[in-house]
Amino acid sequence: MTSMELVHIVAKLLNSKKAENVVALEIKDLTTIGDYFVIASGASTTQVKAMSDAVEEGLSALGLEPRRIEGYQSAAWIVLDYYEVIIHLFQEQSRQFYSLERLWADAPRVLLEEDK
Repeated sequence: MTSMELVHIVAKLLNSKKAENVVALEIKDLTTIGDYFVIASGASTTQVKAMSDAVEEGLSALGLEPRRIEGYQSAAWIVLDYYEVIIHLFQEQSRQFYSLERLWADAPRVLLEEDK
């Protein structure tokens, strides 16, 4: 599976939990930490944790395990590191505060199925 295919699978898993404003950024030409960021918001800690659980369970069923998961307890910002694809799940106020899309403004956006 390519990292681009993984991005689309993650987006579908997030949308199954009603994630808000799902965005994918191609970072591979800007950094060595990965190929893509997937960024999404949830309305509450419960929703953000449910989004994280959906991604982890869905990818585990495909034989993919994360290198690391950070922030699950507070659920203001959860990071799931799947090597080439790094998933950032935020509560909306944290997303606005950290503004990853602004920090990575040079990264091209990936067209997701939902954007079509």
